[in-house]
Amino acid sequence: MQMKLNHGSMRRGLVRGSVIAAVAAATLAPPAAGSAEFDCLMEPRREVTISGSIEALITNVKVDRGDFVKKGDVIVEFESGVERASADLAKFRADMQSEVEARKARQDYARAKYNRAMELTQKNFISRQEVEEIEAERRLADAELREAQDSRQLATLEHRRATEVVRLRSLRSPVSGVVVDRYMHPGEISEIGSKPILKLAEISTLHVEVILPTSSFGQVAIGDVATVRPESPIGGSHQAKVVVVDRVLDASSGTFGVRLELPNEDRALPAGARCRIDFPKVRAVGGRAVAPAARPAQRKPTTP
Repeated sequence: MQMKLNHGSMRRGLVRGSVIAAVAAATLAPPAAGSAEFDCLMEPRREVTISGSIEALITNVKVDRGDFVKKGDVIVEFESGVERASADLAKFRADMQSEVEARKARQDYARAKYNRAMELTQKNFISRQEVEEIEAERRLADAELREAQDSRQLATLEHRRATEVVRLRSLRSPVSGVVVDRYMHPGEISEIGSKPILKLAEISTLHVEVILPTSSFGQVAIGDVATVRPESPIGGSHQAKVVVVDRVLDASSGTFGVRLELPNEDRALPAGARCRIDFPKVRAVGGRAVAPAARPAQRKPTTP
């Protein structure tokens, strides 16, 4: 299964353009005295495009657009009749005990015969040649038992290999999330890596992307908590934590990007919605969003 993870799927150019316009216009609507709001966008934590790892006939696509899936769920099945038959045959061979038991019985007989021969040798009842033949027979029985045990172990490994081949005839969800789109249906042929089958999005945690003016750089740090207000009709007020602060500024627009994580375990908030965000440390002064001035450190008196 080939997956393309899209952690920065906000389409930064479009979002940055709209947010930059808002910042430049300085039309900020403060929810509290002195604090400033910025445009933002709520996105999935990651998006996964799933393609088949084999070229085979699709027999079943078990999910459709809008369905929720758990990590590890089988979501696509391919034609696998021959592979399953091979796995059943390998399992039968791995479970076979008859050959090992027969070789074990022969080994017990050969060892008992050898022990009797040694007793008779001490009494000079059999010749040395007969003893050597009996000893060779015992060694041969030991070797045949080891060969049977090795064959059974090899059959076990063949069964494991056949099971893995069968597993490749189905696709499991790599994330817990929602099906965004379905591109192929039963009866179509999966193409290795070139034609996607499904697109999934993990929305149990949302990424909130926001563009801030450079005047705010250094005042927003990883771990800070901000208030996110999705646009109508979603509405509400939610707390998100800063997880990424860009260390490279956009000189042409005088902005930088910030990413926050917003818990969404109940999946009540949809991804892709626009929002407004309030950073408590960033203030609106004279119609512009600026960072609060740091309090000057008091200098200790020096002793002459």
